[in-house]
Amino acid sequence: MENVTHIAEKPETAKRSVTVLGSTGSVGTNTLDLLAGSPHKYSVTALTAGKNVALLSEQARLFRPAFVALADESGYAALKEALAGTGIACGAGESAVLEAASIESDVCVAAISGFAGLKPSLAALENSGALALANKESLVCAGVFMTGAAEKNGCPILPVDSEHNAIFQVLEQKRPEDVRRLVLTASGGPFLNRARNELQHITPAEAVAHPNWSMGAKISVDSATMMNKALEVIEAHYLFGFSSEKIDVLMHPQSVVHSMVEYIDGSILAQMGASDMRTPIAYAFAWPERMETTGAFLDLSQALQLDFLPPDTMRFPALSMVRDVLKAGGAMPTVFNSANEVAVDSFLRGGIGFLDIESVIASVMEKADALSPPSGVEDIILIDKEIRACARDVIAQLCQRQL
Repeated sequence: MENVTHIAEKPETAKRSVTVLGSTGSVGTNTLDLLAGSPHKYSVTALTAGKNVALLSEQARLFRPAFVALADESGYAALKEALAGTGIACGAGESAVLEAASIESDVCVAAISGFAGLKPSLAALENSGALALANKESLVCAGVFMTGAAEKNGCPILPVDSEHNAIFQVLEQKRPEDVRRLVLTASGGPFLNRARNELQHITPAEAVAHPNWSMGAKISVDSATMMNKALEVIEAHYLFGFSSEKIDVLMHPQSVVHSMVEYIDGSILAQMGASDMRTPIAYAFAWPERMETTGAFLDLSQALQLDFLPPDTMRFPALSMVRDVLKAGGAMPTVFNSANEVAVDSFLRGGIGFLDIESVIASVMEKADALSPPSGVEDIILIDKEIRACARDVIAQLCQRQL
């Protein structure tokens, strides 16, 4: 195993310019909350959002970036009107989002949800001093190309996901041979103690009600199916360079220990903190230093219960499926992610049941077994498009059988 050089030691001590891709989502709003608390250290260069014109324009008026972009082209007129007289340039559509990602900045926060974040993340790697990555799908689908671009451009990837940020804080990167295993912790979501036969009729409202974290609908469903943790295993593989056999998952319902590294001498180093995304975001911003957070603090004077349990892969098969995905490599991580995105969207719209999500993924993976490995990002984009069409066909057939 080789040490991963794309997470490099690159100190930044001067005031930083920041681009936030996906500023109206959970990670984006927490990011801007932190920046508002340190205006003397950070300035905002560009902001992007999906459809939320009202919040994006409000953020733009507060932080005064040079440019803002909306992915939804239909909202351009409303955005332009909302920013009239401010001197802030704006655009809409995929090209505008890529333009924002391509503006030079000291740190770019990549928080666009799903596969849509891939191209902007790659653009940011070419034009930013550091990429604070909250979009795990970019690494899942294009890990080799993402890490290659990071190394080529000298742009460190700083993980924002709480689990990978925790590992980043306690991992001795210069001596990977001393690491016995990485341990990703998982809360178990809302259904940790529900029997599998009770999950068939779960509603979208139940699935998005995470007990510890406030997240968007898609990632909340992924947490409920444990698909989120499966994707994080792939993300950890590419971020830290460890094989699947050295990446484990433990259920930890309290979400106090965010992840751990176990060393060959028996030592286990864990990062602890409140269930607040502002902590890992702050670490990524200030690294290799630290900054004060506007988030919650963990009070160790209060009685804490810390439970750790092995995952039940029979109840949550995504955690066993991911091992096959990493073993297969090639196009399969993209297949895994794209099929899940389509299935979750269908579930949230009431098209399929909760347990149908995993059956759709399994069916699509079986159909895609012969796909050639991608030779570049454009191949990944084509594979994603093909897999989404395949997943929609599988869902249509499933719904027809259930009539």
